[in-house]
Amino acid sequence: MAHVTETYVDYAGFKTYCKTFTPDDPQPGKKPLLMLHGGPGACHNCLLTYADIADRYGRTVVFYDQIGCGKSAIPHQEDDFYTCDLWVNEFYAVREALGLDDIHLFGNSWGGMLGMLCMLRDDTGVNSFVINSSPVSIDTWLSEARRLITFLPQEMQDALEEAERTGDYEAPAAATAADEYYKRHVTGCYAKDLPQIMIDSNEGTGECYMVMQGASEFVCTGKLKDWDIRDEVSQIRVPCMALSGTDDEGTPYTIKELVDRIPGCEWTLIQGAPHLANLTHPDACLAAVEGFISRFD
Repeated sequence: MAHVTETYVDYAGFKTYCKTFTPDDPQPGKKPLLMLHGGPGACHNCLLTYADIADRYGRTVVFYDQIGCGKSAIPHQEDDFYTCDLWVNEFYAVREALGLDDIHLFGNSWGGMLGMLCMLRDDTGVNSFVINSSPVSIDTWLSEARRLITFLPQEMQDALEEAERTGDYEAPAAATAADEYYKRHVTGCYAKDLPQIMIDSNEGTGECYMVMQGASEFVCTGKLKDWDIRDEVSQIRVPCMALSGTDDEGTPYTIKELVDRIPGCEWTLIQGAPHLANLTHPDACLAAVEGFISRFD
């Protein structure tokens, strides 16, 4: 079994929690894989299936909770504290503190968005980048979410429309509809069946999710509401692979918009997988990620 190391990095007057899985039998030449979780504020836990890369392929895997969530939780902050730059700067602070100067990068959902911003600022020492179901335009993401909702039973569509109007996503009918949507397109299971790593991730979600995203996955009322880097991503030069599922809320249409704009970007589409494909198709995800990044060791 991989050796697990936990540590904290000083950042922005607080501390960023980091967790490293070091293989017992490290394979020569395998560069570490640094993982960026989604949200913002969804914690590293939901990606922990990727820790198996350490044992399976002899590669070190590093996770961290971005400031404001999970074990990097902080006291309440005013909204202006949370910006994309906050987490971009944290990325470089974590790398410097942990000596991660020669790596591969993985970003899930918001983590992929964050990774794209980082690669546009300074891609030094990043040999490859897996972008796991991330939009380059929030308008496309939300348009596709609305399209997916039309495949729900009519009463569920009505409940979500009412929740969007009132802002009350906790109403029983809206919660049931959202649970069905999440089962189909996000986690692959109903809330009552969530694995422990997802329960831990949800429990650690920080206030930054509301600040940056908003009340739900279906609308964006937070600071990411104007997210659109379709023009900028043409400047990314790190070898990239998009990873997503056919049943993903990050639909093939959404991901194709990214693939078409990042030069040379490859794409692995996992049949039957939702947004968190690693929960339902862990072996396919591990094989796809390792198969891609190992070409750039």
